[in-house]
Amino acid sequence: MSKSPLTTLCYIEKENQYLMMHRIKKKDDGNHDKWIGIGGHFEFGESPEECLLREVQEETGLTLTRWRFRGLVTFVSGDWEEYMCLYTADEYAGEMTECSEGQLVWVDKTQIPALNIWEGDKIFLQLLAQEHPFFSLKLVYEGDQLVEAKLDGIPMDLTQPLQ
Repeated sequence: MSKSPLTTLCYIEKENQYLMMHRIKKKDDGNHDKWIGIGGHFEFGESPEECLLREVQEETGLTLTRWRFRGLVTFVSGDWEEYMCLYTADEYAGEMTECSEGQLVWVDKTQIPALNIWEGDKIFLQLLAQEHPFFSLKLVYEGDQLVEAKLDGIPMDLTQPLQ
């Protein structure tokens, strides 16, 4: 049986921008050259919020002071799966530091779809932009190709734009 990692991902907001990480520094990185939010794997015994706060502090130097749990994202690819707690945050303290895993950049939200991001990320980023209520999103990949998506258990038509 394969391991089922638990992770958090946070999109920190300011002035219609998200803090994004361009994953270009870490070796053997499944997200190499992708743009993603801030987050990582749970440590033993952590709650989702404890993982969120630790990962943001480690990767950015910032301390979140206000955040919202927005959804649960299930990723499946072959025999690998991951359960990701998705957050947004709009208040923080501290000064941003350099990250060992990638380059941190404030990106205008309208420019994010043009970046090298996972296809499934486009779905949950649109749900965040639409202020969709708390959601469960399942994303199934074959390699880098998104082949299935279900929102709150209902299959999505990947040939049509999200409404």
